[in-house]
Amino acid sequence: MLNYLTVPVTPFQQNCSIVWCNETLKAAVIDPGGDLDLLLAAVARLGVKLEQIWLTHAHIDHAGGTAELARKLDLPIIGPHPADQFWIDGLPQQGRMFGLPHADAFTPTRWLADGDTVRIGNCTLNVRHCPGHTPGHVVFHSPEAQRAFVGDVLFAGSIGRTDFPQGDHDTLIASITQRLWPMGNDTVFIPGHGPESTFGRERKVNPYVAGT
Repeated sequence: MLNYLTVPVTPFQQNCSIVWCNETLKAAVIDPGGDLDLLLAAVARLGVKLEQIWLTHAHIDHAGGTAELARKLDLPIIGPHPADQFWIDGLPQQGRMFGLPHADAFTPTRWLADGDTVRIGNCTLNVRHCPGHTPGHVVFHSPEAQRAFVGDVLFAGSIGRTDFPQGDHDTLIASITQRLWPMGNDTVFIPGHGPESTFGRERKVNPYVAGT
């Protein structure tokens, strides 16, 4: 069974999630944006073995610590979708723009596409390509655990920004309604910022997508 711990990192309080298989204690980290000492301390407390890095998208608060963590622990970088390559290439510039620590660009070990799966221990998660916030944004869904790690596609009461380069509001709404809602109203989602919610609740009360 999949388990997870969410650790807010960077001044943007980005929800970095450590996910692991209860049976094998093998783990992945989703969106290591920074504060690697904090993340690695959490991994040590959990007693899990970190084996992979998974990325939803390549904005610096989600991907800023990726290259350093991959080097430090010799970890493969899984994701995002190739359409976010220009964001990866721009990580050093993003760091300067926001006054954050330097972030190196990198080449993912494996790009992801809609319909792919990722596996950690005995746990398999489905990958959905959900563009709109960024063109290469992906979401990780565990039907067994009824959990979805959605990055900056959807938030409790809000949706991702679409005013960044290659963002698009209509595309984002389509991603939410066509890719997320079919996961089920009872699915709990872990957003890139802020508290968890369920898709069913957001369909009722989120002013951006209510009634869709």
